[in-house]
Amino acid sequence: MEAAAAIVGLLFVLFVLAGVFLTVKAVQAAKRGVDRTVAQARRTVEDTTLRARQLAQPGVVGELAQLRLSLRTSMRATQDALYGAAGEDASLSEAIGLFERLSAHGHELDAELKRLEREPDRPTIAARLPELRERTERITHSAESLRWAARDRARRFADDDLAALSDQIDVEAGALRHWTEGPGYPAAGEPVADGRPRTGTADGSPGADAARQGAAPETAGRGSSRGAAPDAPPAITARDPRTEPAHPWQKAPRTEEQRAEARRAEARRGDVREAEARRRE
Repeated sequence: MEAAAAIVGLLFVLFVLAGVFLTVKAVQAAKRGVDRTVAQARRTVEDTTLRARQLAQPGVVGELAQLRLSLRTSMRATQDALYGAAGEDASLSEAIGLFERLSAHGHELDAELKRLEREPDRPTIAARLPELRERTERITHSAESLRWAARDRARRFADDDLAALSDQIDVEAGALRHWTEGPGYPAAGEPVADGRPRTGTADGSPGADAARQGAAPETAGRGSSRGAAPDAPPAITARDPRTEPAHPWQKAPRTEEQRAEARRAEARRGDVREAEARRRE
């Protein structure tokens, strides 16, 4: 009894701890979501204020607002491009490290521009504008270099994957058309002597139709010799390939193993062509 009570108490404690853990995780996730929403709303308000100040206050204040807006837009676009592609391309870790170092300089410059917006000495700010403009251009140029390099890399990977997929589709299409191979055997849908398209035969040989046409009169003759009416239709019986006469020009039927081997051979030829094309590149 005491052991059962101890087990029940232990299970109760475990359930309580699990509930507390899940509650803490849910609260933390909700807090992160709220912080993310607040930060996004704050950025939107600041960007809108900078655009309005750029248009409504020409001169030094408008120039400072334009520099801040250009810096924030470029850094945010580069951050989204790098962190969005980092999950698929692990080689971007070094680029992300460089961007974080560049972000420190960007935050420092943005804070300095924000302080200068409240500076009453306009002539001093106007004298420092060329230097501030140069720093902003250097930071935004570096951010754009990282951003476009990451995008070009992702586009190059997409092009390579599309090229490989196209080669595989060509190989598979050739394997699906393996029945059109062989001398004297027209492709599916190609017209033959009687003007009708060939759709294939059961044994895959051009002379199968002729063999069946020649077998019908013989069957009819045998039926008439046994006392059947002269105008009675011949009996329809199943053909036995083993008893039919074979001709040297007839093509032997392919088994399922031979068809599978033909597909594998075509796939190997496609792999060899792909390897040769890559070596030529």
